[in-house]
Amino acid sequence: MLKNKKIILGITGSIAAYKAATLTRLLVKEGAEVKIVMTPAAKEFITPLTLAPLSKNPVLCDFFHPDNGEWNSHVDMGIWADLMLVAPATANTIAKMAHGICDNLLLTTYLSVRCPVMLAPAMDTDMFLHAATRNNIQELKTRNSIFINSPEGELASGLQGKGRMEEPENILKAVINFFLPKNILKGKSFIVTAGPTFENIDPVRFIGNYSSGKMGYAIAEALAEQGAAVSLISGPVNIQALHKNITVTKVMSAQEMCTNTINKFKNADGAVMAAAVADYTPTTKSSEKIKKQSETIHLDLIPTKDIASELGKLKNKNQILIGFALESSNEIANAKKKLISKNLDFIVLNSLNDKGAGFNYDTNRITIIDKNNKIEKYELKTKSDVAEDIVKKIVTLL
Repeated sequence: MLKNKKIILGITGSIAAYKAATLTRLLVKEGAEVKIVMTPAAKEFITPLTLAPLSKNPVLCDFFHPDNGEWNSHVDMGIWADLMLVAPATANTIAKMAHGICDNLLLTTYLSVRCPVMLAPAMDTDMFLHAATRNNIQELKTRNSIFINSPEGELASGLQGKGRMEEPENILKAVINFFLPKNILKGKSFIVTAGPTFENIDPVRFIGNYSSGKMGYAIAEALAEQGAAVSLISGPVNIQALHKNITVTKVMSAQEMCTNTINKFKNADGAVMAAAVADYTPTTKSSEKIKKQSETIHLDLIPTKDIASELGKLKNKNQILIGFALESSNEIANAKKKLISKNLDFIVLNSLNDKGAGFNYDTNRITIIDKNNKIEKYELKTKSDVAEDIVKKIVTLL
């Protein structure tokens, strides 16, 4: 997957530097040519002697070669590379990169590269969450630096939280994804539904749910990033679509979402049903605010149309249909039933039992089940990263 790709691997002074040996081996195994640049502090955690045979290249640590005084040219390195990957990236190195400080070979190389830069942060959770670090990360993002998600877990200090360096296998996936062809969905059109629906009881009250729309919007952005024209049909949410390839249709009720989705589906290559559509709606909707007249009130509810099922009936052999299932018990079995009954190509399962997943979180943990009964479980990730995983699965179907 990485044949002939030229990668500078920067290693900084973090205890996570030991993972760089595995990461180097994985990159080389995938065909990449890897040249390693270490900070002086990194040598306290892992030796150049370990990394040189793994990378099949000399490891550079100093501005000048200690034996013959030959200059290690950061300029030549910057021209040579297709990607600079800093893993682990400490708070100190991130701060220096954000402010243009170049007091070691890694940092002068960073200021010289013409290629994109990817970083895998590694630090204690308090350092990671500190405003200074967050500002430095944001500053580097404005310069198009790519940050690999820092997962939650046990840290070297014994604390629990974000700040761990991502595992080498997942960093490898991020690097492979970076080199994948872009605009692979150009010429394709997709419908994405997102957010909740509100079923009016009267002009001021409604039946709804806690969906924020973040997952659906992230999927729309990920599809658009790959060149697809996206029709985003959105319930009431407080977020905006950013990509120019996304056209947004705002709806309120399940019926409005259903009508708009069905009308657009016949001309689409596929649909991703990420909205949390109300299952029931009142039989009657008062045109005036209902006054409190007694201790109890009775609402008669009728089922709304199952939009995914309706599209499943309409789907032709050239279209793909993706559904979502939010479950709290018998998750896999219930998701499989929906997959079959709604004629889906695959279903994305969320569990209410997973911490950090579900409504209103910025993270999600999913399981994808396809119509061939293949089950793929993913770790907790940001919803934008989850969206990329879902779009990769879509690409394999097309």
